[in-house]
Amino acid sequence: MTPRTAPRRLSRDYHIYNPIQPHVKTNRLIIAAAATASIAATLLAAPKKNVVDEVAWIVGDEAIFRSDVEDQYTQMRSEGIQIPGDPYCVIPEQLAVEKLYLHQAKIDTIEAPETQVQSQVDRRLNYFIANLGSKEKVEQYFRKPMAQLREQLVDLMRNNFIIEQVQQSLTKNIKATPREVRRYFDTLPADSIPYVPLQVEAQIITINPLVPRQEVEDVKARLRDYADRVNRGDADFSTLAIMYSEDGSALQGGELGFHGKADFVPEFSNVAFNLNDPKKVSRIVETEFGFHIIQLIEKRGEQVNVRHILLRPKVSDEDLRKAITHLDSVGNDIKSGKYSFEDAARYVSQDKDSRYNKGIMVNQATGSSRFEMQDLPPEVASRIEHMQPGDISEPFLMKDERKNRDVAAIVRLTARIDGHPASMQEDYNLLKQMYENHQAEEILRDWVEKKIKETYVRIEDGWLPCEFKYQGWIKEGASN
Repeated sequence: MTPRTAPRRLSRDYHIYNPIQPHVKTNRLIIAAAATASIAATLLAAPKKNVVDEVAWIVGDEAIFRSDVEDQYTQMRSEGIQIPGDPYCVIPEQLAVEKLYLHQAKIDTIEAPETQVQSQVDRRLNYFIANLGSKEKVEQYFRKPMAQLREQLVDLMRNNFIIEQVQQSLTKNIKATPREVRRYFDTLPADSIPYVPLQVEAQIITINPLVPRQEVEDVKARLRDYADRVNRGDADFSTLAIMYSEDGSALQGGELGFHGKADFVPEFSNVAFNLNDPKKVSRIVETEFGFHIIQLIEKRGEQVNVRHILLRPKVSDEDLRKAITHLDSVGNDIKSGKYSFEDAARYVSQDKDSRYNKGIMVNQATGSSRFEMQDLPPEVASRIEHMQPGDISEPFLMKDERKNRDVAAIVRLTARIDGHPASMQEDYNLLKQMYENHQAEEILRDWVEKKIKETYVRIEDGWLPCEFKYQGWIKEGASN
């Protein structure tokens, strides 16, 4: 289509969501909430209350303190997060909306499964450690010990989950038809038509560098030693996990919480669910993440709670070079026509997410094969940036974030979709998401304003006047 005026750039955030401004994730509506605009901002400083702390708002029977607002304001500024208005109006309103959702969750008896919360916390801590380099650097970055960091993450993830469940229950019946999407698109002002930036589609082949047999044996010997010490009663499993495990659960003594069989990779599940003696340690278990030993804590129906210690064999520079050389040969064979990229992906690639999908990379945030450049792994994006459709890159090393290790890779650019104003023909799914998001925002706005009317709210002197997003905070006839 021909743009009527310069459309706005589409902004999407698939990770952390603001309770006042819902977003869309994949083709399914997911409107999750967080107390702050980012996890890092939330964790950089812990709220500090004291007896002279000033009450800013009261919502129901809960207070919002000046320190809550100041802490969040400081954190958002440190992250460079733009605040749409007066922070001393916007931030307390966000906190108040969160309290409305959490109060509704209590009424509906919505709770967050602790196993899921702990699992999310473990993944987040592993992500921090992988990106910052070590537990010590994570503590330095967040300016607090790992135990305190974990405690804050647990509260944050729990509240996020609970609020998401409340919002999803309110918006679960939204279903958009093509006619509704078309009508919505036709009514969009010219400056509200999203601009879809450059997108690419790509295929990938990865190879895990071979780990020297001696390195594997050394790792197994260490795990056997830990197991023997625990079995003899000379050491405590959880203490060894804290000291030596390379998994985020080390901070919890290796404890994973209650899980079903499907929550673990099969190799791990097969051993964990066959343990019967909490005093004994399992045999060594090899998974895609490394080598484990496991100790049973408790069985409860179809779920089990275990501890584990994870060690990963280290790969030498020479092993990485050999993997690069191997992929260089594979790439040359593809370019010479010996076999196709799709065949090579099926028989050579060790990327299980794309191996049986012709090597096609899938955007986990959207469920499609299209990526904006910033959504690609940085190593892939830097190669693709100057490639043309059909080009195959030279082999390179990239970080497998899921397994926290380096792999060798080659990529083939299959399509480059230039930036353009969204159209019904090219971007129906995107516009459908926008429409559903719009409908959800209207539903949630109506719900919040109804809850405000039903809830005692007091805004103390000095915290007004404000232009609020939602109506009804100031009760008619109220002195403030």
